[in-house]
Amino acid sequence: MSKSDSKSDFTHGSILGKLLPFMVPILGALVLQAAYGAVDLLVVGRFGTTSGLSAVSTGSQVLNLVTFVITQFAMGITVLIARYIGENKKQHIGPLIGGSTIIYAIISVVLFVIMIGFSRQIAVLMQAPQEAVDLTSVYVRICGGGIFFIVAYNLLAAIFRGLGDSKSPLIFVAVACVVNIVGDLVLVAGFKMDAAGAAIATVAAQAVSVVFAIVLLVKKQLVKITGDDFKVNEHCVRALKVGAPLALQECLTQISFLALCAFVNRLGLTASSGYGVACKIVNFAMLVPSSLMQSMASFVSQNVGAGKEKRAKKAMFTGMGVGLVVGCMVFSFVMFKGDLLTGIFTTDTAVIQKGYDYLRFSHMTVTTAEHHDAMIAYTSQMCHVLSNAYVKSPRAQMHKGYSAGSYRDLTRVAWLNETMWTDLFLENRDYLLEELDRMIGYLGEYRDALEQGNGDRLCTLLAEGRICKEKVDAE
Repeated sequence: MSKSDSKSDFTHGSILGKLLPFMVPILGALVLQAAYGAVDLLVVGRFGTTSGLSAVSTGSQVLNLVTFVITQFAMGITVLIARYIGENKKQHIGPLIGGSTIIYAIISVVLFVIMIGFSRQIAVLMQAPQEAVDLTSVYVRICGGGIFFIVAYNLLAAIFRGLGDSKSPLIFVAVACVVNIVGDLVLVAGFKMDAAGAAIATVAAQAVSVVFAIVLLVKKQLVKITGDDFKVNEHCVRALKVGAPLALQECLTQISFLALCAFVNRLGLTASSGYGVACKIVNFAMLVPSSLMQSMASFVSQNVGAGKEKRAKKAMFTGMGVGLVVGCMVFSFVMFKGDLLTGIFTTDTAVIQKGYDYLRFSHMTVTTAEHHDAMIAYTSQMCHVLSNAYVKSPRAQMHKGYSAGSYRDLTRVAWLNETMWTDLFLENRDYLLEELDRMIGYLGEYRDALEQGNGDRLCTLLAEGRICKEKVDAE
């Protein structure tokens, strides 16, 4: 057995001694791949617009759904290749790769049509802030145009890892990452292309990854593939059966993130950008268990194929122990120093705080359904009603040159989705009516004092409001 074969043979030797060297390159490759989106956010956050930052954060969530689901699908290929190696049935690897190539090409075409043809609908469905809808649509469309490279990369990476080679994917991803960084700086910082420039840089980087992977696969002659292998066969179907449950699980997880992203997007650009930054950090934190999972897939499959089930089980528990230790370390850092991490991606203090709030669950409240509805009527719905009514004044059209922060803060949420908020108001109308009646009464008191020219009464009303605010802020 050659030295190279010995390193990729997981059926002998120290489990931890072979697992960690195999896992580290996988982790490195995943970190660099995740860095595509992180660098996009970083550069757009520094040199682009807040709308562009929101577009990249929303578009990245959509791209994550596609990428992570494809990655889990491809796990079936990794598992099956490793098992064939353990069973000494290497002649099946060629048909497996050839058949999988056909299936993943079909998947790429479907994704291409959806992301290109329905990019705006996707942006609207994600509740992208009004100012960022067009940029989000452009980002999704450009990434959709390069979806063939994204799918191909994950397929090729799965093949390499199944063969026991975790270092090669790290090499070609590292080169691609450099391409992405240079592309972002040139297109976003240099040509001011904002979110579109970030998307182009990401697609170009993925294309470089694919080219390097194909060249490396052919040059090393790691597996023999003939023209007859490129057809749907029992081997690729078997791989799909293994990968489908994993892909479904990941799809449901990512859909939950998309739903949360859509909800947060309703809260405006700052909240949308902060959530996007926080999600990037979460994605990085999840890379450790992801790399462990991919490592264990090859490790366990080889041993099961070789009939060493006890060693496979021992390897599984070893991986779980490593994941627990690293997970505790990551949790501690994110929980207590998360603001340092969010500050990497933007200089906007409000965005930094929003991102940190999401990371450390800073605003968690236990309540009843009735109390929740009453508080939402006061803290959210009333604000939208007042803001929306306030800007109806004819003087709103003439505010430029006369307004400052107070006007901007009061009118920010007047820019709303009227269909959505109509439904929300009607569903909670009893509590909202209660707050409106109370507010109308307070406004009537101010109006009466002004109409009567009663300075003492007006001063008392203003003092009462100030005292209430002081009490609220002191809590």
